[in-house]
Amino acid sequence: MRPIILKCPSCDGDLTVNRLRCPACSITLDGDFAMPALLKLTPAQIDFVEVFVKNRGIIREVERELGISYPTVRARLDDVIRSLGYPGKAASDDVPDQAAPRRRTVLADLKAGKLTPEEALAALNESTIDKD
Repeated sequence: MRPIILKCPSCDGDLTVNRLRCPACSITLDGDFAMPALLKLTPAQIDFVEVFVKNRGIIREVERELGISYPTVRARLDDVIRSLGYPGKAASDDVPDQAAPRRRTVLADLKAGKLTPEEALAALNESTIDKD
């Protein structure tokens, strides 16, 4: 049996399924059938999903089997998630929060009594504004 072809060899358009056949009883169904989202993944993505599922989602095991790093496993997983139509992780999620050290300093000063609660709140609001 040949693997399913998802793209038109002539124009690279998406192919649709319009006939199903049972090899046991030879019944044939004609119509428009939706392709499962998993079949729309690239062969490399399908291979990754198989390894991921086989290893029960344990990233350490996926790293070992594929010989790739944790960030690469996460990037491939995020790519699969986006390809399936779910919101992916934003690139900005990987950027460290530049205001975090300032917030820690303000909270430490508040705890030490160097700032009043109002002053700390104002300083924290400034940190948030500076971040945007």
